[in-house]
Amino acid sequence: MCVKDVVINNQVGLHARPATFFIQKANEYKSSIWVEKDERKVNAKSLLGVLSLGIVGGTNIRIIADGIDAEQAIEGLVTLIESGFAE
Repeated sequence: MCVKDVVINNQVGLHARPATFFIQKANEYKSSIWVEKDERKVNAKSLLGVLSLGIVGGTNIRIIADGIDAEQAIEGLVTLIESGFAE
């Protein structure tokens, strides 16, 4: 299992379009992946789950991955977040 804390650095946070990019990236991996914010944990491959967290710019989240490609999943998702979702 791999865990990484990261700050959402784009202005709008994880809503609509950025959340869609995040979920598409998460679905590239076989591992189970979760996003945690303020003690709430949701499936990172679920659009409704991710949107339900209400993640805005500047929010600190935790990404948790468990499976055969957990490290690659964490690296890929953190890279996407740090890129500002190409916005």
